[in-house]
Amino acid sequence: MTEEETYYNRVGRKIKGATQGQMFGKPCFKVGKKAFCCFYKNCMVFKLTGEWHQEAMSYDGSELFDPSGKGRAMKEWVQVPYDYKDEWALLAQKSAEYVSG
Repeated sequence: MTEEETYYNRVGRKIKGATQGQMFGKPCFKVGKKAFCCFYKNCMVFKLTGEWHQEAMSYDGSELFDPSGKGRAMKEWVQVPYDYKDEWALLAQKSAEYVSG
């Protein structure tokens, strides 16, 4: 397991009520049955909206998540590079809150 994936797991496990699962064949964390973050290409990917989506997109190297690689990005999902790992815990919390409704 890479340093990035280890850190991702540590962040996800700290979210109250989060369980591990799979989304598009990638490791993810869910609240209930709804995924709120996943790990892809050494980045943590978050489902966000509003100001938190804008914040995540403002980091250098962040991009909309396109798991197929075919130009069909998932508009609410932001892929945040490991360079911003210090932000991952807050973004994971905001993402979990978002999917919890």
